[in-house]
Amino acid sequence: MTSPMSLETSRSAWRLMAVAAVTTMIGITTTAGQMAAPLQVPGPIVASGAKLEKLFDGGFWTEGPAVGPDGRIYFCDITMTFATRMDAGSIWVFDPATNKTSIFRSPSGMAAGIKFDREGRMIVAQGADFGGRSIVRTDSKTGRTTIIAGLYKGRPFNAPNDLDIDDQGRIYFTDPRYFGHEPIEQPIQGVYRLDTDGSVHLILADVARPNGIVISPNQKTLYVAELDSLVSDFRIDKVPQRNGAMRLLAYDLAADGTASNQRVLADYGSEIGPDGITVDARGNVYAAVSAASRRGVRVYAPSGEEIAYIPVPDEPAVSNVALATRDGRTFLYMTAKNSLYRIETLIPSR
Repeated sequence: MTSPMSLETSRSAWRLMAVAAVTTMIGITTTAGQMAAPLQVPGPIVASGAKLEKLFDGGFWTEGPAVGPDGRIYFCDITMTFATRMDAGSIWVFDPATNKTSIFRSPSGMAAGIKFDREGRMIVAQGADFGGRSIVRTDSKTGRTTIIAGLYKGRPFNAPNDLDIDDQGRIYFTDPRYFGHEPIEQPIQGVYRLDTDGSVHLILADVARPNGIVISPNQKTLYVAELDSLVSDFRIDKVPQRNGAMRLLAYDLAADGTASNQRVLADYGSEIGPDGITVDARGNVYAAVSAASRRGVRVYAPSGEEIAYIPVPDEPAVSNVALATRDGRTFLYMTAKNSLYRIETLIPSR
């Protein structure tokens, strides 16, 4: 960078540049508690009269929401070191019973994605930038956390980003790199499968920069969000800023956990494409999309037809989504910049 600034001024500047770098667009955060009426294209996705509700706005870059076995919503806060302090991230938890949000874990190892397995254990993808660059599992009873995948062919991962778990307990995760000072030691920004015996397998190497990932309810389709945006942390001069492929991809998922037959469900062209994704019980895919033209959540049928659009206004980016069904009601939770939102929907979670 150029001339030195005071510490506080510098931090403010880094925050502004971080938002610009990650989103490549400008937005204004709404005040907490504000609601906006959803805009819905044809398709029975959003409940009648449902409003978009902001639940939390105290993070830096929220990501990776997941529903815990206790019904609470756990989500990541990626505190990029070049823009904040050396915090290495946090995991927050929102309690729908009290509408209160509190810290669950800090530092989080720069957690970026969360899922819970059938035993109720928390599985976390930890990224780079003083993070763990690994997949870890926390026992809900003892609180003990164990690294279950940290290397592939003897080298650390780039920055595990998001994950999903199939009916056999196998974990599928993406390994891109968007920022962080650590060397990139995996030549492929790939999609991996972690088997129950602890073995790790590279299953996809044809995605430019894989981000969100989810498995269809029938276990026969693997969806991957290709978000090929380069984010510089500004500590290295002359890093070219460019965007590549921005697509929502589908693959046939075989019983042995291999993926093949890439198909493009949606192509976002030169706009910012899909980040986190999830599916409902009917197999519809919900994609968090930060494209300036229609920023929010786009819902696709398995055929690729867009059947609904849920805008998240006044936010520079929408990063991830999760469906939570409890007591006969379903809510779509969305992370966006420093916030957590929800809106009531009609189709149960997977």
